[in-house]
Amino acid sequence: MSTITTISILAAVFGGVVLAGVVKNLRRAFLVAEGCAGLLYHDGKFVEALAAGRHIRWGRRFTIVIQDVRKAALLVAGQEVHTTDNISLKFALLVTYQVADPAKAARETQNWLGDLYNGAQLALRAVVNGLSVEALLNQRVEIGAQLLARTQPEAAKIGVNIFAVEVKDVTLPADLKRAYADVLKAKLEGHAALERARGESASLRNLANAARALDGNPGLMNLRLMQSISGARNSGNTLVLGMPGGFVPLKNGQPAASPDQADES
Repeated sequence: MSTITTISILAAVFGGVVLAGVVKNLRRAFLVAEGCAGLLYHDGKFVEALAAGRHIRWGRRFTIVIQDVRKAALLVAGQEVHTTDNISLKFALLVTYQVADPAKAARETQNWLGDLYNGAQLALRAVVNGLSVEALLNQRVEIGAQLLARTQPEAAKIGVNIFAVEVKDVTLPADLKRAYADVLKAKLEGHAALERARGESASLRNLANAARALDGNPGLMNLRLMQSISGARNSGNTLVLGMPGGFVPLKNGQPAASPDQADES
C-alpha cells in the first residue's frame, strides 16, 4: 500500500471521527412524555412548545422545561373567613384546572400555581364576606359558581383554564356546632311529638267510630265480647268472667225483650 493511500485512509478515518464528534455535539434529542408539553429554550430565550413525542434539534445551548398539561386538582385548605354576622368559619376549596397554554403560564408569572391558589383565596373572601352563616351552609353549590366566575378570568390571563371551584369542607366554631346540634335536636323532637299526636288522634277517631258502631248494633257488641273471650282462652290463661251489665241476649238474631218490657206487655 502506497504512502498516499495510507494517508488518505487515515484522513478519512480522522474526518469521520471529527464529523461524528461534531454531529454528537450539535444534535439534540428531546423526549416529551404523554400528557406533558416541552418548553424549548435556546440561550435562555423561548423557542417553541413541543408536543408529546421525540424531537430532534440541531445546535448547541438548547434546554427544555417539561410542563404537565393534564387536568389536575388544587386543594385550598384551612381558609378562615368572616361572614356578615361576624362568625369565623374555615373553608376548604377544591379547584379543578388544566394548563391550556404552558408557554404563557411560564412567561406571564413566576409561579402560576401560587397565583392560582391566591386567586381562589381572594375570591373566597369576597364571596363569603357578603353572606350569612345560614346562607353559606344552604348555598354551597351557588357559592361554587360564584367562585368559578371570579377565578376564571384571572386564571385565563396566565394560560390556565379552571373547570370548577367547589366548597369541599366548612368548619364551624365549637359553640356554633353545639347551637346547630341543639336546633336540629329540637326540630327532630318536635317532629316526633307531632307524629305521636297524629297517631293518638287517629287512634281516638277509630275508637269513636267503633263506639258509635257498637252503640247502634248490640249484636256487634256481643260478637266483640265473644272474640275477646276466645282470645283470652287461646292464650292459656285462666279467665274469670262475670256477665257484663250491657250484655244483650239475642233471640232469632234480634235483641230479646228485657224483663221490664215483658211485664209492660
